[in-house]
Amino acid sequence: MAFAILVCLGSTVSALCQTSPTPGTNTKQTAKEAKATKPAFVLKVKTTPILNISLKAEKAKMSEVAHELSKQLKTPVFLGPERQNETITIDFSELTLEPALQLLSPAVYVDYEIDTGSPQPKALGIYFFDANQSEPPLTQVLNGSTQSLLIEGNTEDGVESQTDEEKKKTEEEPLRVSFDNSSLSVKAKKQPLPLVLLRIGEEIGIPVDIQDDNMTLIDADISKVSVEDAVRQLSPHIRLFLRADLTRAERRALRMVLTPSPKTAQQNP
Repeated sequence: MAFAILVCLGSTVSALCQTSPTPGTNTKQTAKEAKATKPAFVLKVKTTPILNISLKAEKAKMSEVAHELSKQLKTPVFLGPERQNETITIDFSELTLEPALQLLSPAVYVDYEIDTGSPQPKALGIYFFDANQSEPPLTQVLNGSTQSLLIEGNTEDGVESQTDEEKKKTEEEPLRVSFDNSSLSVKAKKQPLPLVLLRIGEEIGIPVDIQDDNMTLIDADISKVSVEDAVRQLSPHIRLFLRADLTRAERRALRMVLTPSPKTAQQNP
């Protein structure tokens, strides 16, 4: 009986020895495995209540961060040659889009589509470029397949200063558009919206695509605002494409489209 008990105890001890690892060995292996599997960066993009980005990276490949950013934003991201092989270490939390992007590269451009019927612009392309790299092509992500329409303006050279009478006559014109130092002013009295947009395009120097031939007359009195703010005041059916140079804090309009209103679209299925 005693022999049987000893045999049983011996079997139990043997089983425990087989299943328990050597003290210290498993802990070291687990630590190494955890270090090996720990991601080099954690990127979070939230869209509510507003778009914001959080990033914690330690010697992470910029190319991998850009790929994940593109995936979460659903926006193409382009890297300059030096950025391709760069590693970054950074930590920021819940920054809005442009401040977050500025922390990631010495030169940053963003191409936007602004729908005046929506409060939030849509990023069409993000460029993390090298410090001395040339600006990306204006047609990198913009769709230029639609036909552009422009009107001719007064381009005569050597015109002398206007007289008081001429100035008064100019001020009484039903449509006046001026663009100076990135600020747009529009004065319109009972003017067709397509005509107003075409005159704006002529003044700024961008193509305008009129897809709605509705000649509803509008009044406007807009003074020294950005192009984006101006078109938002004119109609909820305008798409404005622009490029933001975040490094130089500059925004440049590239193209404008007057889209059909829902009522017009229903009338012309």
